[in-house]
Amino acid sequence: MFEPGLDVFDLLRAAPARIDLTPGVPDLAAFPRTAWLRAERAVLNDLESAEFGYGDPSGTPALRRAVANWLARNRGVTAHPEDLIIVAGVSQAIGLVAQVLKTRGVTEMAVEDPGSLGSRQHLQNWGLHTPPIPVDEGGLRVDLLRESGARVVMATPAHHFPTGVVLDGERRRELIQWAAEGGLIMEDDYDAEHRYDRPPVPALRAMLADQVIYAGSVSKLLAPSLRIGWMLPPPAYKDDLIAMKRLADLGNAALPQLTLAHLMESGELERQLRFLRRRHRTRRDAMVRAVTNYLPSATVHGAAAGLHLTITFDSQLNDVDLAAAALQKGIKTHPLSWHCQLPHTPGLVLGYAARTPTELTEAIATIAEVMR
Repeated sequence: MFEPGLDVFDLLRAAPARIDLTPGVPDLAAFPRTAWLRAERAVLNDLESAEFGYGDPSGTPALRRAVANWLARNRGVTAHPEDLIIVAGVSQAIGLVAQVLKTRGVTEMAVEDPGSLGSRQHLQNWGLHTPPIPVDEGGLRVDLLRESGARVVMATPAHHFPTGVVLDGERRRELIQWAAEGGLIMEDDYDAEHRYDRPPVPALRAMLADQVIYAGSVSKLLAPSLRIGWMLPPPAYKDDLIAMKRLADLGNAALPQLTLAHLMESGELERQLRFLRRRHRTRRDAMVRAVTNYLPSATVHGAAAGLHLTITFDSQLNDVDLAAAALQKGIKTHPLSWHCQLPHTPGLVLGYAARTPTELTEAIATIAEVMR
């Protein structure tokens, strides 16, 4: 199967488009500029001069406290602030984990299939093999994970990328049992906050602290450019991961950490989340209606949560060619096959959070025109 190059996202980002449906991009126009500036001013007013120096590579104490409280309120995860590591997004967390695992003789991390191409590229960059484990309507096939012999797996159980399925109860129990027998799970809590038609499911970390490396970020809630995320590793991995973080960059920039901590503790971030849920639901509904009207033969996946939909087609079309043809018409999206190592039904991954209902309708109508 065609494997996109490491520069594929850079090339796509640089390509001009009338309507950009790139998945994983939040509504950047909704960034809370006024609240951020207010929080930054408050932080600067109280900041001691010494705090402009080098700090703890694990992150500022203020943000680690704020994240611990956020996880307890929103994800049911009990975390002590000193156990958290602030990272430059989940992508850095993946890289740090890969490096630590390599030093311990681990040569592979199983991944979901379909599953994030970007995450797979990060693991492969650090020399880990990524055996694919199929995902179906119940989530990760834990029986096939057992058969693979892999001892480490990366999963998105709360909202799988890109299909949007939630790991069901039976599979969760199977995965927890697999980990309890010596397996290690890297849990990417992707899009965990964005729920529209169902209550959030608890994080795996809340049930199996010693065998789950938990990672999350504000990239899908505020903006990817902030490069702020967090990692909650089991005690056996904590010191090695902090050492790797220190060698990587001496720690994230302190001022954005302190500003985010202020937003979290003041309640501004939860107000922003409530605002985004209303806006995203409207845009999600507009895209679903457009797919129903213009692409009636397509199957919609993952509509209950997140910032994107995946649509699949029964025909044997080439989804890379379809995405390229749509781009020629000004519509930017991802072919589903980019995110697959195994053969899979062709489809498109369509982000909707950053576009208006009118733009979403026009984009889907254009894709339908291209297909005809």
